[in-house]
Amino acid sequence: MRQKHTLEFVFLLMVIALSLVGFSSLALGENTGLTPYHYLHISTSVAWLLLLLSQLVLIRQHRFQHHRTIGKLIFIAGPLLVASLALLSVHSAAKEAVAGQADDLLVQNVMTTVEIAVLVFLAFILRRNRKVHESFLMSTALLFMGIALFFTFISYVPRFKIEGPETFSRFADAGQAISIIIFLIGLLFFLKDWRTGWPWIIASSFFSLNGFLQAYLDSADRTKSLTQLVASIGRAPAFGLGLLIFGALLWVAWRVDPAKRTRHLVVNEATPA
Repeated sequence: MRQKHTLEFVFLLMVIALSLVGFSSLALGENTGLTPYHYLHISTSVAWLLLLLSQLVLIRQHRFQHHRTIGKLIFIAGPLLVASLALLSVHSAAKEAVAGQADDLLVQNVMTTVEIAVLVFLAFILRRNRKVHESFLMSTALLFMGIALFFTFISYVPRFKIEGPETFSRFADAGQAISIIIFLIGLLFFLKDWRTGWPWIIASSFFSLNGFLQAYLDSADRTKSLTQLVASIGRAPAFGLGLLIFGALLWVAWRVDPAKRTRHLVVNEATPA
């Protein structure tokens, strides 16, 4: 019998492989500066991708009870992922703020944190539609793929490899190329099932949106001031608030059961005035 979700399965394996390659560029580069914050980010990101992969394997094997049981780990993995992204965003900004410089990755770091949180939150709100719920969760991997491709391109691909100040323009070239790749992948999954695959289009547009926003801030000379603002939050508060706020949001989203609201409305309509 032909198994479902083969394309998603291959996609997730590709994202995990690219993530490992992208992270290796940070560890093996000439100016490696990996900190405990980076290791936390790497651990939570890979753990999230492996959680998605395990859920997909269980669905392909029709082990739905195990799927639901392991799915509860999202209450831990989700807040930890968002908190680690928030921590790394503040750390990156703080490092540049101390040097009196703007963080060139400010928008990508901050917005990716917000965007992943939004995708996971919407997945919980719309969980009664199983396929839409699945599309939202799976599409989070697109954001990790974009980041992994960026570091892979600028570290290993000759056309985009950064080799000194004279090649800094390749950052923008790599970003543009990756935006197209990510959008095409999102479009592929949308066309696979357009009725429930529309979350893929939302996720695939984020990388381009972040690029345009960064370009606007640079042109308006606002990146440096925003770098200082983000840095002022502090690393520990960023992690703690990310963990607390997103954990609370997931709990609220889980408590709000669309089926209960529907049953309540049906009962009210059936009760004579």
